[in-house]
Amino acid sequence: QVQLVESGGGLVQPGESLRLSCAASGSIFSSSIAGWYRRPPGKEREWVASLFSDGDTGYADAVEGRFTISKDNAKNTVYLQMNDLKIEDTAVYFCNTVPVFHTWGQGTNVTVSS
Repeated sequence: QVQLVESGGGLVQPGESLRLSCAASGSIFSSSIAGWYRRPPGKEREWVASLFSDGDTGYADAVEGRFTISKDNAKNTVYLQMNDLKIEDTAVYFCNTVPVFHTWGQGTNVTVSS
């Protein structure tokens, strides 16, 4: 069973940046669509970004132009660069494949507050 470990979250002010990492225990992202998801406080988990094997990407409207998904296949790691963070980006962030196939990790908490 693949394990997903997210890291890099924290408390930041609006306009600041964070880079999240997701390390997988297997090479799941080399042949699958990699994805980031988030669960805002009191809300359901939602899709944030996808990275296809050909390098194409997709983003939710709320993060388009501010977030960038990337990966390092050699490290079985997916990244999410988050710039110009907004209060509404506050959430627990998770990675998985698209569609979701693996057990969720614990996520990493991102809090954007002034």
